[in-house]
Amino acid sequence: MATLSIIQKPRMSFWQIWNMSFGFLGIQFGFALQTGYASSILLKFGAKVDNLSWFWLAAPLTGMIIQPIIGHYSDRTWNRLGRRRPYFLTGALLSGVALCFLPNSSGLAFLIPPIIVGAGMLMLMDASFNVAMEPFRALVADNLPDSQHNTGFSLQTCLIGVGAIMGSFLPSVLAEWFHVSQTAPKGIVPDNLLYSFYAGGLVLIGCILWTVIKTKEYPPEEYARFHKPDLKITVKKSGIAEFMYDLVNMPKTMKQLGIVQFFSWFALFSMWVFTTSAIAAHVYHLPAGDTSSRQFNIASDWVGKMFGVYNAVSAVYALSLPWVVKRINRKRTHAFSLTMGGIGLISIFFIQNHYLLFLSMVGVGLAWGSILAMPYAILSSSIPAKKIGVYMGLFNFFITFPQIVNSLTGSLIVKYLFNSQAIYGLVMAGVFMFLAAISVLFVHDGAKIQTIDKP
Repeated sequence: MATLSIIQKPRMSFWQIWNMSFGFLGIQFGFALQTGYASSILLKFGAKVDNLSWFWLAAPLTGMIIQPIIGHYSDRTWNRLGRRRPYFLTGALLSGVALCFLPNSSGLAFLIPPIIVGAGMLMLMDASFNVAMEPFRALVADNLPDSQHNTGFSLQTCLIGVGAIMGSFLPSVLAEWFHVSQTAPKGIVPDNLLYSFYAGGLVLIGCILWTVIKTKEYPPEEYARFHKPDLKITVKKSGIAEFMYDLVNMPKTMKQLGIVQFFSWFALFSMWVFTTSAIAAHVYHLPAGDTSSRQFNIASDWVGKMFGVYNAVSAVYALSLPWVVKRINRKRTHAFSLTMGGIGLISIFFIQNHYLLFLSMVGVGLAWGSILAMPYAILSSSIPAKKIGVYMGLFNFFITFPQIVNSLTGSLIVKYLFNSQAIYGLVMAGVFMFLAAISVLFVHDGAKIQTIDKP
């Protein structure tokens, strides 16, 4: 019986992997502005801390719908731009538009309250980020041999960290170094935030264009040479039938990682939504409802700096992940990182000096660096090559579902269980990080990473 001769993908150089992942720097620049400052902007437009998480509900809902669809069709696309590049280029252009419009929601609200316009812009922004991000994950798995998956996702995480540092610190840099105003009348976004969002749109589009220009994709015929045909997917289906078939037959490892992702992203979402309110009240001792004073804007910018620190830590940590994995394996690496994130989040409750909050963010940075790399490295070794796009998209369900649950319940928990004290939302996030650390130890990571890349 004849056997198929499968050629190993050639190894890529450091700079090839860098160029392929560079677009993520721009995506994360914009994403950092969203996660660090969207709550502050929505509070300025009239949102209350008790219902703040409901405004974030649009983001995971759009991600849950869009990423699997983009993954499904990017698996089947091939045109002049390639397979994945048309999608993240489109996502970049839409994200840039959304970044410019969100802080200008008050100026766009002729008939509709600014808070509604802001929520709509938040939905458009997150939908666009999702269109851009999912094909990037698949591109790494498409182009790299198995032996470089850990390196590829780690370098991608490093660039994510660099972009996030830039996005997180830019409003403070504009205010403190260039004396751009960080105060504004009630209901208006300060100039330092406004210009930062403009810059975010330009950087995002520029970085994506760099990857589109500098990175090539394997044509379908050449790509097929590197992968055995999967007998489980030879039955031809189309549309929703194929999508449901893929959903039902997802690998066991993917289902187990889903539990880890639920706890991890429930914690992250709580942090993004409640940190500004928690720091303003718990550390700066501002009264409830203060969303326009200079002191509140200082607290908001400090949260941006905190988020910049955890992203800086994640960028450095990501480069060490392949070394750590070789010594203690992927599961233990991820469990350790998540544990440190839990400690970092809970420690905020015991801190009153705002400078010490940076120490808390070190632990969060270790968790964030691992969350962006380890689950995808484990997953990419357990899914069929021809289904990388759709399964990477479906995997996003395990990111968006916990955010939806948090959106529906987080504000109610903070209001009724924690008496509207947002700091306890961060403590809750720390507990969920611990649960994620425990659950990752039960994930089956049986794929053997190949170390020989020549036939």
